[in-house]
Amino acid sequence: MTTILDFEKPIVEIEKKIEELKQMSAESGIDYSKQIESFMDMAETHKKELYENLAPAQKLQIARHPERPNFLDYVNGLFTDFIELHGDRQGMDDRAIIGGIAKLDGKPVMVIGTMKGKSTKENLEYNFGMPQPQGYRKALRLMKHANKFNMPIVTIIDTPGAYPGISAEETGQGIAIATNLRDMAKLTVPVVAIISGEGCSGGALGLAVADRVYLLEHAYYTVISPEGCASILWRDAAKSAEAAEALKITAPHLLKFGIIDGSIKEPIGGAHHNYELMCDEMKSTIKSALSELSLLSKEELKTYRYNKFRKMGEFLEG
Repeated sequence: MTTILDFEKPIVEIEKKIEELKQMSAESGIDYSKQIESFMDMAETHKKELYENLAPAQKLQIARHPERPNFLDYVNGLFTDFIELHGDRQGMDDRAIIGGIAKLDGKPVMVIGTMKGKSTKENLEYNFGMPQPQGYRKALRLMKHANKFNMPIVTIIDTPGAYPGISAEETGQGIAIATNLRDMAKLTVPVVAIISGEGCSGGALGLAVADRVYLLEHAYYTVISPEGCASILWRDAAKSAEAAEALKITAPHLLKFGIIDGSIKEPIGGAHHNYELMCDEMKSTIKSALSELSLLSKEELKTYRYNKFRKMGEFLEG
């Protein structure tokens, strides 16, 4: 790992001390094994306590970590025989959304997701994970293809939101997302959505009208970014930590409110610390969800999905 977050620095200092002791032991021949073991226990205890009690603003930093697995990392770790399908059939192919047919333990699925880069060059290619209308049209085309051939759909979402630029508005950003919301509700095949990092606004929801919606442990899902919320409420983006707390954007609150169906455990420190373990956890969750959903008829799937989203936002007046 090359990028260290502010709240992780105490752990890094302990790990540096461990490395220094190991080097001193090798150079001097003196046995420091007890001291090393003590520091290792201290580091593990501190890690566990830290990552189990993160504030929403700290989870936000992990969700945005530049080394966090992206969509293609998950495709390579979860599926086999991936064939990317291009284009919205209107002459455009948005690289911020990638999709295609793959196999999950030998069974065909349609996998679609938002794509972020890990370098400036890659981020420019993928527009920093912010889809344009043609991306949502492409995604819906692939979903309808899956629906026609009775293939389950898996979406993996990590986006700061749909692209807010003039070009997106000129080509119908709002209606593209709205059409996805409407038509995803009509799908007659199982749909599983996983928010793997950032799940912001309609840009995320445009791929998340699913029978099962899961959130990675340190990911977040919200109607607006904490910075955007702070700018509106307090005219100060620097109050984003307060906004993150107030918005209730992490797994425990979202699960309580019925916005998501479950949280997927991440390796200690976040998904970027162990891609393989993260993929194993996600694969197990997807397979379990598809197994349950496969027992429902087409009409039952639609009714279940409709009722799931209709219940969101219910409240009682005193």
